[in-house]
Amino acid sequence: MRQRLPWVLFVLGVIALGIWLNNSSLFYTPSGRIDLLAHRGVHQTYERAGLNAESCTAAMIRPPTHEFMENTLPSMEAAFNDGADIVEFDIHPTTDGHFAVLHDWTLDCRTNGAGVTREHSLAELKALDIGYGYTADGGKTYPLRGKGVGLMPTLDEVLEKFPDKRLLINVKSNDPAEGDLLAARLAALPAEQRARLPVYGGERPMQRLRLRLPDTVVMSQNSLKRCLIRYIALGWTGYVPQDCRNSVILVPINIAPWIWGYPHRLVSRMQAAGSQIFITGTYDGTGFASGIDDLETLARLPNGFSGGVWTNRIELIGRAAEAKVKVKGDSSGAAYR
Repeated sequence: MRQRLPWVLFVLGVIALGIWLNNSSLFYTPSGRIDLLAHRGVHQTYERAGLNAESCTAAMIRPPTHEFMENTLPSMEAAFNDGADIVEFDIHPTTDGHFAVLHDWTLDCRTNGAGVTREHSLAELKALDIGYGYTADGGKTYPLRGKGVGLMPTLDEVLEKFPDKRLLINVKSNDPAEGDLLAARLAALPAEQRARLPVYGGERPMQRLRLRLPDTVVMSQNSLKRCLIRYIALGWTGYVPQDCRNSVILVPINIAPWIWGYPHRLVSRMQAAGSQIFITGTYDGTGFASGIDDLETLARLPNGFSGGVWTNRIELIGRAAEAKVKVKGDSSGAAYR
């Protein structure tokens, strides 16, 4: 038994070395360029303390430093001007066959309307003031009230405004019919434009969308969970599970170092599978992962990181990324565009 022990240790050592070589980023030459994803465009940020699924974030904003409102054409344009490579926005179907762009399931929080968003016509939604409910002082003042009348765009308007830009579309429901409706709209676009439009949302509409448009990059919360669980179990071999293919993969920055191949080999491996990694803020177990929203968190990215970064503060992170271009020999610990 004692004579066999060195051989067992040798074999285990060879296996461990093979796993390390298969997942190490040591021999990669990273591009040093990250993709910046602006969540909801330039918008009013809010305190996350006490945040839950029922929170009205418009009533939790910090004192405004600008007048941009999320999910509007001006906010998206400002995000691209601030360095965003891709902008995320949210859609809801209307009762008359259109898609309106708004984050909230109901209108009561940030508009002067009421009820479920998808139970209104486009004309009704277009008449609303989407700046009506924003307050930074518990309702004493409403600094954006009256400034958002008619600013709720449609999906068509977004696609027409930014035909050559990358956009991440969020379907806010789990209604399979919504997947069919969106597939019909996207199918009418030129293939090169459609290729710049990944989509995420409920499992059922995403299944229908993938069935109708197999070349579309699609992700649901469930498919993301399956992807990460299976990749953590098997990724050491280099295997990329089906749920990780042709998808958007969101990874919290405190979880990322534990994912096989992070950083550079993971990014390259997923790109080869038609997917893109976006690093989000710290996951704290509440179900709400923030974005990379401050310079300290940005600096935690490894040198030369060439994946995506999800941010709620593109006006801050985009400018920092432009100002600090990573060069050879930089040991700051940060990666920048």
